[in-house]
Amino acid sequence: MTTKHLRVSKRMLLTWFILTGFIFLFTPPKLTNKFHFTFARLFRWPLSIGRSISLSTGTQQQLTDVVSRRKYNELRNHLANVAQWLHQERQKVEELSGLRDRSVWKGVDFVLADVITFYDRTSNRLIINRGENDGLAKGQFVLGNHSIIGTISDVDSRTAQVKLVTEPGSKIAIKIAELNVGAIMQGNGDNSAKVRLLSRKHKIKIGDIVCARKKPGFLDTPMIVGTVAQCKENNENPLLWDIMVKPACDIEKLNSVVVIVMNPQ
Repeated sequence: MTTKHLRVSKRMLLTWFILTGFIFLFTPPKLTNKFHFTFARLFRWPLSIGRSISLSTGTQQQLTDVVSRRKYNELRNHLANVAQWLHQERQKVEELSGLRDRSVWKGVDFVLADVITFYDRTSNRLIINRGENDGLAKGQFVLGNHSIIGTISDVDSRTAQVKLVTEPGSKIAIKIAELNVGAIMQGNGDNSAKVRLLSRKHKIKIGDIVCARKKPGFLDTPMIVGTVAQCKENNENPLLWDIMVKPACDIEKLNSVVVIVMNPQ
């Protein structure tokens, strides 16, 4: 087909489109409505699929908007803890070769306590309304929003003082993500903590889960304490990491906490 014939064909096609448009423009509404209904019936299946996808996307977006940041953090912390519990239980099963063993939290009490006040915001401590009468003792781990926020540092009969993980004098053994490497996290005093002396051969990234390691007599399974907020090489030794850890919950907004009491009387 020559170029001339192609141009003629295009003009004819354009003319037919224009004529068709005028026909639909001046056609009575009753006929055009019938055409619309016929089109909808013929293509109802693909149209319904498109609508379902659109509704699904809208619903997901709506759910995302409804869930608050605090609720999201609680669910994330709970999921991280469950993952650690399952990992530990799986290891026990493998080691025991099918022998029965007690569950992680069997024989453990969780004592709910209200936050009375922050003892000293600069030292990152708070006071709770539970004490020795409730089974509390020094060294016990304290939870907020399903994550470890500190340990009991002082206790009397009815109240106790909690040393937060962000306090400069606070040090706890931790693990990052799935790394089976021992490390120590120390408080910074500014609502954060740091991990040092960890070799850069280990792959660390922002957002990695940081868990407190289990401690016999106080904690039987690792639990989330925070997430990696910053990771950079050490200024003095480029072979080591300087890691900043953000607590897994907003500690200053807590109204209540839970104390883990192992082997209660």
